[in-house]
Amino acid sequence: MPVLHFSQPSISEEAIAAMADTMRSGWIASGPRVQEFEHALSQTFGGRPTRSLTSATGAMELALLACGVGQGDEVITSTQSFFSTMNMIVKVGAHPVFVDCDLITRAMDLEQVAAAITPRTRAIVPTHFPGGLVDMDALYALARRHGLRVIEDAALVQGSEWKGQPVGSFGDIATFSFHPNKNMTTIEGGALVLPDDATAKRIDVLRFHGIERLPDDSRDVREASGKYNMSDVSAAIGLVQLRQLPGFLAHRRMLADHYFEVFPQIDYAVLPPRGIAGQSWNMFCVLLPFEQFGITRQDFRAALRERGIATGLSYESSHLTTLGRQLGYREGQFPNAERIGRQTVTLPLHCGMQKEDVERVCHAVREILA
Repeated sequence: MPVLHFSQPSISEEAIAAMADTMRSGWIASGPRVQEFEHALSQTFGGRPTRSLTSATGAMELALLACGVGQGDEVITSTQSFFSTMNMIVKVGAHPVFVDCDLITRAMDLEQVAAAITPRTRAIVPTHFPGGLVDMDALYALARRHGLRVIEDAALVQGSEWKGQPVGSFGDIATFSFHPNKNMTTIEGGALVLPDDATAKRIDVLRFHGIERLPDDSRDVREASGKYNMSDVSAAIGLVQLRQLPGFLAHRRMLADHYFEVFPQIDYAVLPPRGIAGQSWNMFCVLLPFEQFGITRQDFRAALRERGIATGLSYESSHLTTLGRQLGYREGQFPNAERIGRQTVTLPLHCGMQKEDVERVCHAVREILA
């Protein structure tokens, strides 16, 4: 039986041909394809200024810098997120102030966010998870009351909506990922959706060495920065993927719906939220009470691997990493995120799958836990 990968990009012949045409054009670094891709992306976000980058990690770093976050500042974020959020907050010199999350939606706890705000707080960074979002109205109302910036980590939810509006089409700043395991891919890549043209111009400078053009067309650098610009080759793939995204989202939604239909009944298991309108599905994470079955998560995943089924861990608690502990955090502070970190297994979900593959996964889960 073939191996069922945890994640797998869907690269069409059209995307391969677009990449080849760009390679033959002689212009493979940032150029006309990047501009076209950014314009097409912007249209999906209601025409808001949009900039492509080499990764969502870079997008988070530049978003923090564009918000003026730096040495000694505090940024409130959920400990239930990929490590890049914590890493970029620390990298710009700020201190991540972690809060817990809801056990099912994984949305950050806004009551804890409100309690964590201090005079040093500069921004709130929520991570959106498949199947459900943080209460966006309450989040932005809280940010406005305290004069705080919001940087939405939307890497996992391209295509999700809040009350009929696509994530990224409203609010402050949103970051997206085009890694091969996301809803669409540019091989590697990411994007920033920005609130105004002034911020977009600042990102233009930050994403390419901090270079500014002077009136005589010579160059100047006012502040040190790195290199984060996307290539035309990646943008060519992205243009095709963006056109195919509605089909990708529909297929992923069908697979998630089937998981809910056939996943075995397991006492104390926690599945993602079901039936929330307008939500996209990048992955399907379940919490399983391994102690109840006398098996470790490592052994459970190994048993699935023996059956040709790959899985992931999404995500370990950031505050319990070595870096998190060095920042002063300890076990027991955020029980929901810690339980998620201990018990989560992320099951295969990608456009290379069909309903039969979902049934194969669920049968294997039932068989192993029996």
